[in-house]
Amino acid sequence: MPHYYSKKQQGKFTPFPVKIKLKKIQFELYSAPGVFSKKELDKGTKLLIENCVVKDGECILDIGCGYGAIGISLAKIVDINVLMTDINERAVFLAKKNIKEHKLDKVKAKKSDLYDKIDEKFDSILTNPPQTAGKKVCFEIIEGAKEHLKKGGTFQLVARHQKGGKELEKKMNKVFKNVEQVAKGSGFRVYISKN
Repeated sequence: MPHYYSKKQQGKFTPFPVKIKLKKIQFELYSAPGVFSKKELDKGTKLLIENCVVKDGECILDIGCGYGAIGISLAKIVDINVLMTDINERAVFLAKKNIKEHKLDKVKAKKSDLYDKIDEKFDSILTNPPQTAGKKVCFEIIEGAKEHLKKGGTFQLVARHQKGGKELEKKMNKVFKNVEQVAKGSGFRVYISKN
């Protein structure tokens, strides 16, 4: 049985709308079986969207984007350029569909296994990493972020603190020599490191 972090998904592809309710806005995105948190915006992702540090004019990478909740939500709130990537072909298809639905010309989505198809550098990299894929994958996301961030750029990650988040926080501190917790709720914490 493929996981949401697998390249290909099995089963019927039947997209359906999901309501996204945030402090500042409400809208719908298309989701489908075979993607992360398919029926609703998960609490960790919501915490990251509402507490991340992103400014107008920045270039953002949403790595492991799923159907595009982080990148699209932020693009609707702040004037930014966003690249959303995922290994899951179905997730990328949905992310592209959602970009088109919301007519977001500064947002793009493409398939990439972690950073293998990413050449540019960003002001911020945001992720709700696939913790169920294991520590190795999450560590690779953190390590790869360093070389894909501009000087002074930020790496922003959300995780369940008691279920692996502590380890990811330590890894961020090791890679970037700094880490800060900027928000917490429902067992999740948002960690930020500066490049």
